[in-house]
Amino acid sequence: MLTETITPDRTGKADKNRSSKKTFVYSFEKGDLSNKQLLGGKGANLCAMTKMGLKVPPGFVITTEACLSYLTDPDKKLPEGLKEQVQAEISRLEQITGKKFGNPENPLLVSVRSGSALSMPGMMDTILNLGLCEATIPGLIRQTGNERFVYDAFRRLIQLFGKIALGISDQKFERAMEHKLHDAGFKSETSLDSAQLKSLCDEFLKIVQQETGAPFPVDANDQLETAIRAVFNSWMGKRAVDYRKEFRITPEMANGTAVNIVTMVFGNMGADSATGVGFTRDPGTGERVIYGEYLINAQGEDVVAGIRTPRPVSGLKKDMPEQYKQLLELNRKLELHFREVQDYEYTIEKGVLYCLQTRNGKMNAAALVRTSVEMVQEGLLTKEQALLRIKPEILEQLLHPMIDPAQKLEPVAAGLPASPGAATGKVVFDSDRAEVMNRAGEPVILMREETRPEDIHGFFAARGILTSRGGKTSHAAVVARGMGKPCVAGAGTIRIDNKQRLAYAGDVVIREGDFITIDGSDGNIYTGALKMIEPKFSKELRTILEWSDEVAGIKVYANADTPDDAVRAVDFGAMGIGLCRTERMFNASDRLPVVVDMILAEKNEDRQNALAKLHQMQKNDFIKIFKVMAPRPVTVRLLDPPIHEFLPSETRLTEEIEYLHELGHLIRGVNTLFAETLNTSAVNDLPGAPFNPEGESRVEKMIVKKQKMLQKAHELKEINPMLGHRGVRLGITRPEIYEMQISAIMEAAVECRKAGIQANPEIMVPQVSLPEELENIKKLTEIIAERFEKEKGVKPVYRFGTMIEVVRACLEAGDLAMTGDFFSFGTNDLTQATFSFSREDAENKFLPAYLSSGLLQDNPFEILDIRGVGKLMKMAVSAGRQTKPDLKIGICGEHGGQPAAIEFCYRIGLNYVSCSSLRVPVARMAAAHAAIGKKAQATL
Repeated sequence: MLTETITPDRTGKADKNRSSKKTFVYSFEKGDLSNKQLLGGKGANLCAMTKMGLKVPPGFVITTEACLSYLTDPDKKLPEGLKEQVQAEISRLEQITGKKFGNPENPLLVSVRSGSALSMPGMMDTILNLGLCEATIPGLIRQTGNERFVYDAFRRLIQLFGKIALGISDQKFERAMEHKLHDAGFKSETSLDSAQLKSLCDEFLKIVQQETGAPFPVDANDQLETAIRAVFNSWMGKRAVDYRKEFRITPEMANGTAVNIVTMVFGNMGADSATGVGFTRDPGTGERVIYGEYLINAQGEDVVAGIRTPRPVSGLKKDMPEQYKQLLELNRKLELHFREVQDYEYTIEKGVLYCLQTRNGKMNAAALVRTSVEMVQEGLLTKEQALLRIKPEILEQLLHPMIDPAQKLEPVAAGLPASPGAATGKVVFDSDRAEVMNRAGEPVILMREETRPEDIHGFFAARGILTSRGGKTSHAAVVARGMGKPCVAGAGTIRIDNKQRLAYAGDVVIREGDFITIDGSDGNIYTGALKMIEPKFSKELRTILEWSDEVAGIKVYANADTPDDAVRAVDFGAMGIGLCRTERMFNASDRLPVVVDMILAEKNEDRQNALAKLHQMQKNDFIKIFKVMAPRPVTVRLLDPPIHEFLPSETRLTEEIEYLHELGHLIRGVNTLFAETLNTSAVNDLPGAPFNPEGESRVEKMIVKKQKMLQKAHELKEINPMLGHRGVRLGITRPEIYEMQISAIMEAAVECRKAGIQANPEIMVPQVSLPEELENIKKLTEIIAERFEKEKGVKPVYRFGTMIEVVRACLEAGDLAMTGDFFSFGTNDLTQATFSFSREDAENKFLPAYLSSGLLQDNPFEILDIRGVGKLMKMAVSAGRQTKPDLKIGICGEHGGQPAAIEFCYRIGLNYVSCSSLRVPVARMAAAHAAIGKKAQATL
């Protein structure tokens, strides 16, 4: 469901000025290269390259304001004055080129290209060769002396114009092409001669007539106006809207598309012509080498659409050595001017190299990090500029698993390594099915001959992309890299049968639903789900994160519950543990029975025995964690969930009791039968106990224990456990539990310090809503500390504080600060309490409707609700610091790793954020961005 609406202009106000005095068109020589909001990124860069003196085909830009005016007009009229301004610029192009638009004798051809303020590769539309028709074909043939080239250009125009401007299914043109190639016995359209291409053009023209009921437009100005409208409309096309949603591109970031009208230059005029796409550095690794692909005798769409598999740019050195030198110089000039890795398109027409566009190159995280470090070392960027060019979220790409190299498996096929990383999933041959399977929780690998912009929803659903055609700069490769998803392109040995929904990799048959593994780092493809291993930090990533820490004004801790978690946290750069959930330590198979014994204990002696065992287990865990983290702080949260959560559900216990009764009845019957026929020793020697006399007794004991557990589960059952007997309430009513945990923390810390390990525990009380609750646990803690000091002669070192996760705690923050040394916002529960949402019920039932209808812009459990929860946090920070100016305050909910939340936490004065270990690098980068952003604001 598409809910995006059009913002009429960048101020959000309707443009009532449709006067011809308003300028909607700028030539490349006059456009403001700094105004990408008005001219789009492509248009602004074309203006910049023209002013740099690069060889750019002459042209002009229609502004985004014209697009928005058109899209918001109920009658979809072009804004007043636009046609006249376009015609004036066309006349200027005619003067520059000496050709005439629509003239049969000497025709001028142009391309119409989209271009928004932010790059959206393949999401909007482009039409080439406008101005060609049956009337102008003879003149162009005389002009070029190349009949084949002219009909090749014409068939491209008919197909693109038919698809984009007239809404004709591309498959109809493709089928006609396939039949033509089949009849001629060719594999590629490059083998078709001029007569065959002319015949194909006639078939394409018939398709247009049949599908629209009208002939293909022969007037060049009609073609141009229709194409401009089509590009404007593509801004609200499904794939473009989906792309903006996925990447959270707001109207403030990019609003409407500009239209670039560019004089055509042709790469399909023979062996001395070519087209290509290049990067100033390798977008997969970041290496400082010219990178790209090209095709001889082709147009640009052939490369980016993946229709033909191109050659690596190094081959141009042999095919066209002079043009290769020019390309190296272009590479150097672009990066030096824009001070950013550039992704550019070029065409060589009869030996002359033209640059058609440039934009900041989309790279995966590894390349982005490496280029950031190296461009600082080269003097192209400052450290702060290098940090700002890396979106924090992109670092997650570096933290995904890779194929375990210990597996000695042979790939069944190989393609081009188009986007690094590895992925395992079930093969799916179309994007719609990929989306459905992803919703059902299935891991998916999207396999296509080539992908198209219409496949964008399949990209979102897939873990990786595999194509049998196309290259490293094809649509699949560019989009996959931007998303950080593995991609293997141009796997030409794989033959896909979409009708049968299977593929052939040599003798291996891959059916839809089969598991495969792709490695976008080396291009290999494997059958089955291969074992993955955790990635390692590169030296460049460690450098960039060290730079982040240098400027960040807020520390980053990790949520870690076990010693292994703590090791990972340190490796990822955590500066402490902001949340160690003690209940997670109870869930191990060797510990849960002890917890159950504690819950079931009727005698104080039995309860104390169970608590003593748990005390020792927890103390050992704390010692290991403190050793790993020393001297970093470790915030230990006392038991939070209701204790009934450690018991099986009543339903499960009832089923188990029924099963045990049946088992006991069976054992009694078997024992009776054996007793009549065999002696007791023989029965005891039988394999497969409990078919022996002791079996019946053991089952009876199990039934008794399960019945006690069922009774206790029923007693402890709560109507609303999220708001029930948990956290501090449990600590007050069952103080022996908190006493055991606090003692374990203190003993572990003291033992560490005796061993020369600087342990710094922080004891955190959850679910506090009353200052009196916190005071109660503080007194208990002080009693334990005094007793420990008397018995051991050592004074425990610790800090004492509370989670702020109850609305009332935010209101009472000033008084709570009198008792606590620190606060930590538990935004998961605080969000639930603020909205009165049960997270599981909300996300499964009504939140999707709220999001799709626009009632909520974001899921508040994923993106911090600054308007509501944020206000409570700000209030609590202010009140707490009024009482205790040096009060340490952090956040340990899931929002602690979300960049926008980190920026907010920095702004309201928090000391730290705490998140999962895997999010620590993201949070470190986000903390740096927050500090740099505040510094920039201060200088305005």
